[in-house]
Amino acid sequence: MGNITSYLPQNEGILQYALLLASLASIGNSVQSYLTTSYTRRVYSAPETTVTPLHSRTFGTYTAVVSIIRLYAAYNITDPLLYQLALWTYVVALGHFYSEWLIFKTARWGEGLAGPLVVSAGSLTWMLLQWGQYVK
Repeated sequence: MGNITSYLPQNEGILQYALLLASLASIGNSVQSYLTTSYTRRVYSAPETTVTPLHSRTFGTYTAVVSIIRLYAAYNITDPLLYQLALWTYVVALGHFYSEWLIFKTARWGEGLAGPLVVSAGSLTWMLLQWGQYVK
């Protein structure tokens, strides 16, 4: 099996592991979005909202792109451009989910929305606070 730690990000700190975990979870979410609309329906759960297979696949494609950016950032966390790109993925996600909930009313507070909002807000805050620790 070899030493699995040699495949993990090698910098100090734990933020890169959180980015790696978020990336791997997002890849799973992308695959799920191509196979079913059930997860996407949990996020966009307002009664008058219709989630189509096209919408679910589009969401999955966006999520795949985001997961690639976060994966690169996890392994290159000291690179200011990759750090900024990863940070922006959380800004966009947070803006998207909040606007769908509070402006467009296609999402409502619940299990499906809480996870993405907590992860995006928490990760964004963490990355902003840790900028100087990783980017020099």
